[in-house]
Amino acid sequence: MKLILWVVLFSSALAYAAPSRIVLLRHGEKENNYALCNVGQERSLALRDQFLGKGASQSLFTQAPPSAFFATTLHTLELIAPTANSWDAPIITYPALPLTGRNDIQTMELITNQTQLAAANVMQDPKWNGKTVVMVWEHKHIANKKLTKESPDMLVDLRQLLKLDKLPERTAKQVPKTWSGANYNFFWIVDYDEKGNPVGFDAIRQNFTGQYTNVPNNDWGVAESLPANTKCKQWRVE
Repeated sequence: MKLILWVVLFSSALAYAAPSRIVLLRHGEKENNYALCNVGQERSLALRDQFLGKGASQSLFTQAPPSAFFATTLHTLELIAPTANSWDAPIITYPALPLTGRNDIQTMELITNQTQLAAANVMQDPKWNGKTVVMVWEHKHIANKKLTKESPDMLVDLRQLLKLDKLPERTAKQVPKTWSGANYNFFWIVDYDEKGNPVGFDAIRQNFTGQYTNVPNNDWGVAESLPANTKCKQWRVE
């Protein structure tokens, strides 16, 4: 009888396992397929010092420290590394790394698979239940209307996998269906109730001050203004 009760309780906990908050952000500006450019590197330090790192001046973690950092590509790892280091925390990686000979379709399929695996971990592992989790991701798999339309039979971006499309109707309308390729400078913050239902969403701009004032902070869907001598790739507005 006790064993049956334990199984029932465990199954219920597993069904409802979900963080209380997920902080989503994109990697920094890129120089190439392998590394951030100087602006992206500066953004990684600004994020650590102002919003995400231990002792950050405008910390997003006023209620509780982050319990996990998730990343996928080299660019996402590079962006979040200074922050994770400040907490003496590991980065949980679902790797989708560039390889010679892999075409764009294969790369997209790999990132889709890794995104699905990471989201399953975040939303189903009881160790994150009631915790705050940070996910730094590739923008085409945060929210991508085109990708989801092309894959109607499965969940392929974090907007779906983390249930942002299940938010209360008025709130759900505030969530862009595509993360703009022009923007590196936003956090998406999603709150969940004790049963794993999404109940709140906020899009917060990365307004940097002090020594990081020059880190780009463009409007949603508006191209960045980058230094003339930068090696950063300029994303087209989508």
